[in-house]
Amino acid sequence: MATVARVQEATNAQGQPIKLAVAYDDTVHNEVQSKYAAYLPVYDTTTRFPPTALFDFEDRGHHADPRKPNLLSSNNSALKVVKLTPRIGTEISGLQLSQLSAAQKDELGLLIAERGVVVFRDQDFKDIGPKKQKEFGEYFGRLHVHPVGAHVKDHIEFHSIYLGKDNLYRLGRSTSKLTTTGYHSDVSYEHQPPAITILTLVQVPETGGDTGWTSQAAAYERLSEPLKTFLDGLRAEHSGFPQAEQAARDGHFVRRDPVKSYHPIVRVHPVTKQKVLFVNPGFTKRIVGLKNEESDAILKLLFQHISASQDIQARIKWDDRTVALWDNRVTAHTAISDYVNDEEVGLRQGFRITTLGEIPVGVNGLKSEWD
Repeated sequence: MATVARVQEATNAQGQPIKLAVAYDDTVHNEVQSKYAAYLPVYDTTTRFPPTALFDFEDRGHHADPRKPNLLSSNNSALKVVKLTPRIGTEISGLQLSQLSAAQKDELGLLIAERGVVVFRDQDFKDIGPKKQKEFGEYFGRLHVHPVGAHVKDHIEFHSIYLGKDNLYRLGRSTSKLTTTGYHSDVSYEHQPPAITILTLVQVPETGGDTGWTSQAAAYERLSEPLKTFLDGLRAEHSGFPQAEQAARDGHFVRRDPVKSYHPIVRVHPVTKQKVLFVNPGFTKRIVGLKNEESDAILKLLFQHISASQDIQARIKWDDRTVALWDNRVTAHTAISDYVNDEEVGLRQGFRITTLGEIPVGVNGLKSEWD
């Protein structure tokens, strides 16, 4: 189900010649006069990346004042802060991400960890340009390069998100299922899986295309004490192989060999110290040390809990000046592809910047492993 319209000659960041598979139709975007055509999806089909190297990670939340006097200043009369739900999600208006100081960004990192997802309204972030957007992301950690996903031309760290009549790849892959809902934590198979993800939409449909999040901290708290104790000492396999294999079948380039990681099922957030359920239906395949039937039964229970517990979930409606930031270590999320891509409804286009975090550590110091 490839969606490539044409191949373009280009150069990468090092000035080396590459071929780009362009996953959109120029004529469509000339018709709608897209101001943000530079963020449309392409695939570098030349550059291969080595395995993601391990690195020392410092969570910016460690430097934050827990009271958050800089971010949530009482002197800002335009500031409005609203909890989306009691357990997860905060919405902020009256504050520009592009203008935050270092102290404000540190406090934002802590707030994201505490609330799972923080949504900023009426933002100019999409208009400050890739250089400043990238610098903002890098403040929170090393940027992830997706091993198979579409990216933005000249900025392979930007994961391009686009659904329109000239690129139905992501929606079309789900037509064999009853629902497009698919909760996951971004690329959790990485040895150092993501910390903060920043999602910006530059075009949105008139209706639909929301995003939902579930609190993995609340999900863990809801479990019975005997089950918590049992899960605290276990690891689960998170695998990138199915994603890479599906991409290859669809004719997409795999730029980095897939990996597996065996992460603690219950991880401990390095700043808040909250215990969090760290499995997700997208990438978690089995529980290490259990027999197949045992693993399948427990994962089915946990996945159902994550996906169906609406009392620990939040959902946002996008507009084209909204930016959402979430902590992949304490949430799972899903796109909600409930709209038809046609001229009457409109396009859904944006870009995602994802920062890598620490090697997961669980209860009693249980650490991730890999082969």
